[in-house]
Amino acid sequence: MHLLPTHFVASPIHHPDGAVARLAGGMQWFAAYEVIAGARRRTVSIGEVATLGERAAQLHARITAVRAPITVGERTLRFDQPLVAGILNVTPDSFSDGGARLDDPAAAGADMLAAGAALVDVGGESTRPGATAVWEGDEIARVVPAIERLARAGAAVSIDTRKAAVMEAALGVGAGLVNDVSALLWDDRALDVVARAGCPVVLMHSPDPQGGGHGKGGYADVLTEVFDWLEVRVAAVVGAGVDRAKIFVDPGIGFGKTVAENLQLLNGLALFHGLGCPVMLGASRKRLIGALSNEAPVDRRLGGSLALAMKGVEAGVQLLRVHDVAETVQAIRVWRGLRDQAFVG
Repeated sequence: MHLLPTHFVASPIHHPDGAVARLAGGMQWFAAYEVIAGARRRTVSIGEVATLGERAAQLHARITAVRAPITVGERTLRFDQPLVAGILNVTPDSFSDGGARLDDPAAAGADMLAAGAALVDVGGESTRPGATAVWEGDEIARVVPAIERLARAGAAVSIDTRKAAVMEAALGVGAGLVNDVSALLWDDRALDVVARAGCPVVLMHSPDPQGGGHGKGGYADVLTEVFDWLEVRVAAVVGAGVDRAKIFVDPGIGFGKTVAENLQLLNGLALFHGLGCPVMLGASRKRLIGALSNEAPVDRRLGGSLALAMKGVEAGVQLLRVHDVAETVQAIRVWRGLRDQAFVG
């Protein structure tokens, strides 16, 4: 069984007690669930959840639980409203910017923070389909100087890598979070590194984590299958000693999924709150935007990126990983103004 929050409302005001629930301690409220049981789907009210059994009760408790703040370096990230992570690629072959920030990546990261990013996500290896693998020594040389400068200035910094040695080097100079597109499965040492460091970690779904992430999924139901994969992976990481409150989940938009499958995931994002972890969405400038807009090139995908970011916000996603920080932050602030007004007007 899976529960997808639905029937969202502007505020709990004017609704009877118990008729609506708060989504993951954030700014969204909902009145019903779509109950997914195999091929069967039906809608039930919040009040009916108690009649659905132990699994439904577990999912409802996770979906409505407040997400605890986490510490990243010197910063504390709270999840009562959506936050932005700025993407800082220190690579010459990134699909999104092609090495445009190689000259002074730390300055580019500082600009993201000034524009309202809560976190800077630094990566030294492209994960686009067909990208050349990078030796860990080269990856370390790319990311460490930028991370060190940003962390020294008090920024919250994450390291986007699959490699345990890169994680260790980045954490050693001030990174406070590991973002791994292979969910700690590509490198045999990665899980131990994260567990020993006690740092927060992002576990992203891909159908082929050991092979680069872009294998064919062959999904019968991509939404529930990605959820189930992440649920198993979260349990394994918790079992290895990582605090569940420090685990983010990411459905892996664009990794081994067709355009249709990506859209199904985006329409069902609220389901992932049933994992009981903060959700990160990385859909910025992805290929599906071009596919839906006459093959718009990467540098012409701002409108689509903002549309997908706001889709995530409406689904209660806690962390948006984006290239266009200032524009996304502005969109969230306007959305926040609308939400605040719903409570007073």
